[in-house]
Amino acid sequence: MKSIKVLLVVFSLIIISSSITFAQEHDHKDHSKMGMKKDTTKVDDIVRKGVIDLQAIDKNKDGKVFQDQMDWNVISDKAGKCPLCKMVLKEVTIKEAKANLEKHNFKVK
Repeated sequence: MKSIKVLLVVFSLIIISSSITFAQEHDHKDHSKMGMKKDTTKVDDIVRKGVIDLQAIDKNKDGKVFQDQMDWNVISDKAGKCPLCKMVLKEVTIKEAKANLEKHNFKVK
């Protein structure tokens, strides 16, 4: 009876080990097979260059935008993540976004 218990424990450990190995080797980057939508936001769409026009970025005219708190020139009118550092964009007022940009030496219209 003891040997059966030992065999069951060994067998269970083998199954668990195989499952962990499979999960680690599985390529999570190719979600197309699972029908998941890929992020279609292009880096250039929200990484602002030159003189930044916050009023033009605020498409829904609610006085707020979403700004990265590390890459200050990454600004969007929608929630999301920074394409450069992957941080979640923080919702800020236009006034706050302008102050952040000016503090970090970006030009604002």
